[in-house]
Amino acid sequence: MKKMKTEEAVGQVLCHDITQIIPGVTKDAVFRKGHIIQEEDIPVLLSVGKDYIYIWENDENMLHENDAARILYEMCRNDNMYPSEVKEGKIEILAECDGLLKVDRQKLFQVNSLGEMMIASRHGNTVVRKGDKLAGTRIIPLVIQKEKMAKAQNLCQDHPILTLLPFKKKKAAVITTGNEVYYGRIQDSFTPVIRQKLAEYDTEVIRHRILDDNPEKITAECLESIREGADLVICTGGMSVDPDDKTPLAIKNTGARIVSYGSPVLPGAMFLLSYYQHRIPILGLPGCVMYAKRTIFDLVLPRIMADDPITADELASLGEGGLCLSCPECTFPNCGFGKGW
Repeated sequence: MKKMKTEEAVGQVLCHDITQIIPGVTKDAVFRKGHIIQEEDIPVLLSVGKDYIYIWENDENMLHENDAARILYEMCRNDNMYPSEVKEGKIEILAECDGLLKVDRQKLFQVNSLGEMMIASRHGNTVVRKGDKLAGTRIIPLVIQKEKMAKAQNLCQDHPILTLLPFKKKKAAVITTGNEVYYGRIQDSFTPVIRQKLAEYDTEVIRHRILDDNPEKITAECLESIREGADLVICTGGMSVDPDDKTPLAIKNTGARIVSYGSPVLPGAMFLLSYYQHRIPILGLPGCVMYAKRTIFDLVLPRIMADDPITADELASLGEGGLCLSCPECTFPNCGFGKGW
């Protein structure tokens, strides 16, 4: 770049955006890269603190910030995403659909560790809606060596940093267990909560049954629900270690693969996750889901709705951040709860 006194720059071409900040009013580019400076522009440039400006001098070994931002965008971009316009050397990545955002943390760390460039994203494994911002990219200086950008690109040759998995339309079955509900001693207040949370996604509850604490009946109902077309089975109640709580045994007896019985999340320690024939989740939900505003169910449900298999190690990683603080005013998901994976 060539440095020039602003008063002498009439007719020259800007090599970067010039930002104007008016507190509480605007922060935006008052002049864009490529603008040809006019006489009337001089007072404006001086008013934003530009006693000198920089004119682009072509160098085959260097990249301008806008071109570098496009490269960073391509390193992040996957299906179901689109870019904002380049603005002040920055590109934002936006969601084309509702879905589950996945972030390759290792690649993100490696790129940001190279220096002179940055990618800032939302937390992975979180729900995003169409039009939401997913990430922002830019380099720190106005220009950067092409060789350094090529090194960053090589880190993402096999797959990009971000993935957006669209939510799938699912058919769910809800099995309410417990003698107290089955015999009408108390009202079923669990199922309405489950229906409300499922309603946040494109889900149809095709079957609901209330059963007593008979593991054979619960097992049979799980299998019958799957035969009827359910691709998600949710069992509520009977999940503690009390001798008369039989739901975990009933789920195991379906032949489903138990991923984990128990999770390092409060509320939600007695949660059970399993997969029948490696593809149909059968969940055992503890009683806390009935009364606590946010629980383990809110953390795993988006991944289930996006057909994103959950491993035992991933559940174990939820320990850090797995304690819900039950804030008087809940701001989930804009809080630390469940950000461990």
